[in-house]
Parts: sequence; structure tokens; C-alpha cells
Amino acid sequence: MTTIRVEGVRFKIYPQDHEPRHVHGLYSSIEVIIDLLADGTVRLARRKDAVQPGNAKRSDVRKILNAAAEHFEGIAAAWEEMHR
Repeated sequence: MTTIRVEGVRFKIYPQDHEPRHVHGLYSSIEVIIDLLADGTVRLARRKDAVQPGNAKRSDVRKILNAAAEHFEGIAAAWEEMHR
């Protein structure tokens, strides 16, 4: 597992993870699954468990997504390195 820390958010990349390219963003007690899109943008993963707990504050989810977007290059490079 690789962990990248930026702006108070930890992004975890697991070696057994699958396509689509994604990371797990953790902030406070929240975990958000973020897709790393080919066009250099991010989005909340389209799956039921994309935000845990389900009642997480929207502002915290936005913080995680914004940090992923701002540091996309480094996060995507780390994912690619692990999943060659």
C-alpha cells in the first residue's frame, strides 16, 4: 500500500485494487473513493460505498475531492507506478 499525504488528507493506493483507476481519500473519520479520470480530473466513484460513513459532511467530502484534484499528477503517477 502507498500513502500520499496532502492538505491534511491521506490518499491510499492498494496494490490489489482494480480499474477504474482510483484512490481512497481519508480525512477525519471519512473515507471517500475517488476515480482518477484519463482527462486529468477526479470524480466521486460511482458506487454505493463511495462515501463512508454515508452521512459524512459534504464540506469534508469536497475537501478530499479538491485535494485530489489539486494533486492529481502525483497521485495518478503513484497509482500507475504501483499497477504497471
